[in-house]
Amino acid sequence: MARIKKVLVANRGEIAIRVMRTCRELGLPTVAVFSEADRSALHTRFADEAYCVGPAPSRESYLVIDNIIDAARRSGADAIHPGYGFLSENPTFVRACEKAGLTFIGPPASAMDAMGDKVRARTNMMKAGVPVVPGTTAPFANVEEARTYAKSIGYPVMLKASGGGGGKGMRRVDREEDLDSAWRTARSEAMSAFNNDTVYMEKFLDQPHHIEIQVFADMHGNCIHLNERECSAQRRNQKVVEEAPSPIISVEMRKAMGEVAVKAAKAVGYVGAGTIEFLVDAKRNFYFLEMNTRLQVEHPVTEWTTGIDLVAWQIHVAQGGVLPFVRPVQPRGHAIEVRVYAEDPATNFMPSPGKIDSVRVPSGPYVRDDSGVYPGYTVPNVYDPMISKLSVWAPTRMEAILRMKRALSEYSLKGITTNLRYLEHIVSHPEFMKGDYDTGFLPREHQKLLGEKNEKLTKASLIAAAVYAHQRGEKQAASIAPAAAAGTVSTWRTGRPNSWKRS
Repeated sequence: MARIKKVLVANRGEIAIRVMRTCRELGLPTVAVFSEADRSALHTRFADEAYCVGPAPSRESYLVIDNIIDAARRSGADAIHPGYGFLSENPTFVRACEKAGLTFIGPPASAMDAMGDKVRARTNMMKAGVPVVPGTTAPFANVEEARTYAKSIGYPVMLKASGGGGGKGMRRVDREEDLDSAWRTARSEAMSAFNNDTVYMEKFLDQPHHIEIQVFADMHGNCIHLNERECSAQRRNQKVVEEAPSPIISVEMRKAMGEVAVKAAKAVGYVGAGTIEFLVDAKRNFYFLEMNTRLQVEHPVTEWTTGIDLVAWQIHVAQGGVLPFVRPVQPRGHAIEVRVYAEDPATNFMPSPGKIDSVRVPSGPYVRDDSGVYPGYTVPNVYDPMISKLSVWAPTRMEAILRMKRALSEYSLKGITTNLRYLEHIVSHPEFMKGDYDTGFLPREHQKLLGEKNEKLTKASLIAAAVYAHQRGEKQAASIAPAAAAGTVSTWRTGRPNSWKRS
């Protein structure tokens, strides 16, 4: 294949900038695309060129294939990197790129057909002998079909979007009477995020761990795994904190899961970076959950623990290059990532769009902040509220936790509400520090993580201190009043009004 000369990044925010940074290191010019709501976004300034692709709603801009292809044509870009979300797992987009003579930096459309659709992926994995979570092998035509199937496997169940991930179009349903509303919400979210409203159902496993394996394959039949990431700290099925390696995975289990992940990728002729996601039960049995046919949000923790630039590898493989090595890489040290959101955890995580007055980003040894904002930038209300990813590395897990706590204490974003303090409470929580936390950790400990009890105690302490100071002051004043009246104590000590005036 011909060498790539210019890359259009079909995304926005921090991931667009992250891809552009590697391109810049490789000497590749970059092209940004933006909606009308993102004219002042940082990624438009970071790129060498920028083109508007439509109005604010993503379905009228970032999800419009013809507009993206047209921007590539006008800019002279010969390759497109999709980032994650939007069109990153859309096989129609891949075929449109190929038709236009553009190199798509990602897997072939055939692999997306096989694994990008979650229902089809489950079927393919069952055929390949990979253990899967019990659930449907076809999307539902209507809610009545969903209700019938839920009764057959028993509640709780999970409704999940067939055409995407990232927590969008996912709903846990504990009772039959909640199914209708969950069905409508899941379909609506799926359509908005992926332009595909089909959903399927899985049995909900009690207190599972969410573990994913990073895989990488080239066009020459080579495929390896780059170890696991622990992604169990979630709220609303959206990952909030990730770490690598997982604190519950043994060397033997890593080897077994890695082999299954590679088998799954090879079964569909995968090329590029991908992630095989698993649920692990209390007995450490693991089940295939889905495959993300793209780069993951949490890829920095894998980069920290392997020393590999995954985006550079993506570009290398997209040009027909061979993987630099074909043996598993042992993880070195420990990395943790937290997702910083413009949202208020105390109000049910409501988004908090608005103007950022000031930003102070943490730094120091082994601290990385992938961000898409700057002082004066207005966070729009039409996209995902994640504004940055903070990650750290250290030789051991406990050192990584301490480094993350230090970094979060330095992080300051003024003008909007963020989840920064909530993240501090997560990494300081005994259950997280112990390492054996499951996907129910955040919902279960929500009130404690909000810090309400601590805040109440702080307020009570301040009130008590004020009362004590007042009472102490009254006693002190009473004790010195006779002496003051006799003229033996300076009136400055009594602090009484007008006591400093000349007589």
